[in-house]
Amino acid sequence: MSDSTPLPPVRLPSDAELARDALATPLLSRAARLARWAGPDTRVDSGGGLVEEQLPAAAEALGLTGQATAAGEDAAAGEDAAAGEDTATAAAAEAAEEAQADAAEAWRVAVDTGLVEILDEEEGTVGAGGNLALLTSGSPADVLQVWLDALDAAIADASVPDLDDLLDVMDEGGEIDFSSLDWDPEAEAEFLEGALANLYLLTVDERAPEGAPVPLPALAASVIVPPDVAHPTDEMMEEVSTAMMRLDDQFRILEPVGLADFRPVDESLLTEEGQAAPQAADDTLEDLERYGVVRLTPLGLYGLRARLLDAGHDAPAVGDLADKGADALLDGTAHYGPAAARSEIELWLARRQPLSAARELLAAARGGDAGAPLRRLHCQQALSLAGAEAEPALREVLDDPELGGLARVWLAERGATGIPAPSQELVFWLTVDTVAAQLAAEGNSEELVALVEGLAAQHSGFFDTAWRVDHPATAEVLEAMGRLHPDKKVAKEARKAAYKARSQQGG
Repeated sequence: MSDSTPLPPVRLPSDAELARDALATPLLSRAARLARWAGPDTRVDSGGGLVEEQLPAAAEALGLTGQATAAGEDAAAGEDAAAGEDTATAAAAEAAEEAQADAAEAWRVAVDTGLVEILDEEEGTVGAGGNLALLTSGSPADVLQVWLDALDAAIADASVPDLDDLLDVMDEGGEIDFSSLDWDPEAEAEFLEGALANLYLLTVDERAPEGAPVPLPALAASVIVPPDVAHPTDEMMEEVSTAMMRLDDQFRILEPVGLADFRPVDESLLTEEGQAAPQAADDTLEDLERYGVVRLTPLGLYGLRARLLDAGHDAPAVGDLADKGADALLDGTAHYGPAAARSEIELWLARRQPLSAARELLAAARGGDAGAPLRRLHCQQALSLAGAEAEPALREVLDDPELGGLARVWLAERGATGIPAPSQELVFWLTVDTVAAQLAAEGNSEELVALVEGLAAQHSGFFDTAWRVDHPATAEVLEAMGRLHPDKKVAKEARKAAYKARSQQGG
C-alpha cells in the first residue's frame, strides 16, 4: 500500500461517541480500575509489572475472582461428589490463574498509558499517573489519546510469541534465548500491521457490504497471496492456514481493547497438529466463517486510521472537507466512492448558503490544467445536490466557455426557462471535457466505452469537427476513443483526428 495513494474515506461517529466506547472497552476500563485501586502498599517489579503476591488482590479488585469460583462450580456440576470436588478445584485453579493473567495484562496497560506512574523503581512504589484524571475530566480527544496508547500496547503484545513458547526457551538464569525461537520481531510486527491495514481497506471499501465480517482465511490470504495470483498454490494455502492461526491468536489479544468483534476458529476444525486448513475454493461463506471472522468496530476504524495517518498514509474521513474551500472539496472527492462523495458534499453544502456555495464551486471548477475536467465533473455532481436557490449562480456563467455547458445541463434538468441554445462549439467542447473527466475518473471502463460508441454514432462527421476543439485534452480524448471504440474503421478515424489535434496544438 503506497503512502501517497489516498485510501477510501471512512465514516466515523463523533469523538464523544468514540470516547464512550473507549471507556467501556474491557482492557481500558480494567486498567483504570487498577490505577484507582493501587495505593501506597502496591509494589511492582523492575519491569513495572505487579509483583506476583499482589496479583490475587488485583484480580479481586477487577471482580475476576468470582468468575474463577463460578468456573469451578460449573465444572463440578453433574459430577459425583469426589470427582466433582477434584474437578471444581482444578477448574477454579485454572480460572484463578487466567484471572491473574488478565489482571497483570490490565496493569501493564495502566502503566503503558500513563494511568499509573512508577514513583520509585528501587522500592517498586507507584502512584496515580497524569492520564488517569483525563478519563473522567478530560475532553473526548484526551480519552481517545489514552485509548490509542492502550491500542499500541495491545498490538505490541499481539506481536509477541505465546508466553509458554518463551518459557520453553528460557535459560537457567531466567533469560530468554531469542535465537532459539522461530520468531523475527520485525517480521511479526510487519505481518500484523499488514493484516490490520488490509482489514481496514476491506472494511472501508464501498463495494463491500456495510458491517459485513471478514473471514480470517480471506484476511490471511490478503497478506500471503499476491493480488495478481488467481489460483494459489498448495504451498501458498499452507502459508494461509498458518497465518490464519496466527491471526486467531492475535485477535484474541486485540478484542478486549475494543479494536474488533471477533469469532475465533471453531476448535472442531483443528487438525492433530492444532492447525485449521480451509479449502477456500470449495468452502461456502458459512463454512469459511467457522474458520473465524473479524469485524472492525467504529473505535477500531478510528484507531487504525490514526495509525495509518501516523505512518504517513492519506486516510481521509467523511467530513474532513466540510470546513475547507470548494477547491479542496472538488479535488478531495476525486478518489471517493459515490456514496462517500455524496455524504461529503452534503456536509459541505449544509454549512453554506446555497447561492454562495454554488458560486464558490463554479469558481473552483475553472481551469485548463489536467485535473480541471474532473473538477468540473465533481462540480456538476455537487451542484446537483444544491437547491433552487443556486439558480442565479448558474445563469451568471452561461456565457463562460468552461462552465456554460454544465450550467445549461443544470438548468435544463430543473425545467428552467430562458436557457439560450448552446453553440456547436460549446457542445463539442463540453463533450471533450466530459470524456476527459471520465478518463480521469474511471479509466477504460465499460461505461466509457459505451459513451465513446454513442458519441461517434450520434454525431455525423464527429471526428472532422472534434479535432478542431480548443480544449487542452482534445488529442488525449481522441486517442482514447481510437483505443476504446470496437469498430476498427471508427477507431482509425479517431486516431487520425487525434494526430490532427496534436499537430494543431504544436505537439
